[in-house]
Amino acid sequence: MSAAPELRAATAADLDAIHALETSVFTSDAWSRSMLAEELAGELRCYVVLAEPDTAAILGYAGLLTVGTEADIQTIAVAPELRGTGQGRRLMTHLLGVAAEAGAREVFLEVRADNPVARGLYESLGFAELGVRPRYYQPDGVDAIVMRHELQEATLKEHR
Repeated sequence: MSAAPELRAATAADLDAIHALETSVFTSDAWSRSMLAEELAGELRCYVVLAEPDTAAILGYAGLLTVGTEADIQTIAVAPELRGTGQGRRLMTHLLGVAAEAGAREVFLEVRADNPVARGLYESLGFAELGVRPRYYQPDGVDAIVMRHELQEATLKEHR
């Protein structure tokens, strides 16, 4: 892959590819195909994908739910071969902009306690730990770290 992946809105036609990536990345706690279909079609949600320019293969995806002044990162995944190339940051930055445009003031997410790379990314983007949801990720029984990002006035103005 030579060119950077295209960042675009996810469509129903992407469901199978998103599900395949979901199950390969999250294995034991992956969302079902029907859950992903509901998310893609759901109101108040924004899902985006990273598509390989030549083949249109889905190399990453992320989703956001915004209700009023609060938004929640529903999920984010990047193919293993793209990790460390800034594509996760690209997805997150895009969703933070979408949240600001939708009027959110705060963005929340949960991250596995045993995923220091993701936690580091979120902290570098301004997320702070709020608390722990014990044994949230099943069937592994791994804790979730709840994090919050307060959208700053500059970010809100930039996306208005």
